[in-house]
Amino acid sequence: MDRTPGQGRYVQIEREQRWVLRELPDGLVAPVSITDRYLTGTRLRLRMMQSDSHDPVYKLGQKVRPDKSSPAVVKLTTMYLDEDEYARLRRLPGHELRKTRRRMSGAARSDLRGLAVDEFHDHLIGLVLAELDLGADRPAMDHLGLAAIEVTTDDRFSGGALAAATAAQVQELLDSVARRW
Repeated sequence: MDRTPGQGRYVQIEREQRWVLRELPDGLVAPVSITDRYLTGTRLRLRMMQSDSHDPVYKLGQKVRPDKSSPAVVKLTTMYLDEDEYARLRRLPGHELRKTRRRMSGAARSDLRGLAVDEFHDHLIGLVLAELDLGADRPAMDHLGLAAIEVTTDDRFSGGALAAATAAQVQELLDSVARRW
């Protein structure tokens, strides 16, 4: 059995397409508050997810890129934690980001079913990212049909990079996107 990171029976392939949106689109439902902590010097992400209708969910994930230069595909291994385990791991050095994730309602646009839209907070305020899970065989979309700029292969928009970015770097990133509208 292969015991290297990103291998094994618990690994899930995550293939996504990502866009920066000018604003939150209509037709979003089911808001979930997410706090991600990217542990310094690792490929580990600690996550807490909260919604009004469910108890908090705590996860530890490892993201391994088959192609180190591209965030478009990752091999994700997830472990669910209890609140005490989460609290202990949260003490480890890392960079944190907070966001509210909403899903596109199937009634709004069936072609965007499964689209997740993240509205970022704190030092990332003003950033709205959309992600579409492509699974194993869904083709990438040529055009999202919203005011959007595709950033699938731009590593500056990966969660770990955004969490570690300074306020000045985030502003520069947002300005560079705004020039492309």
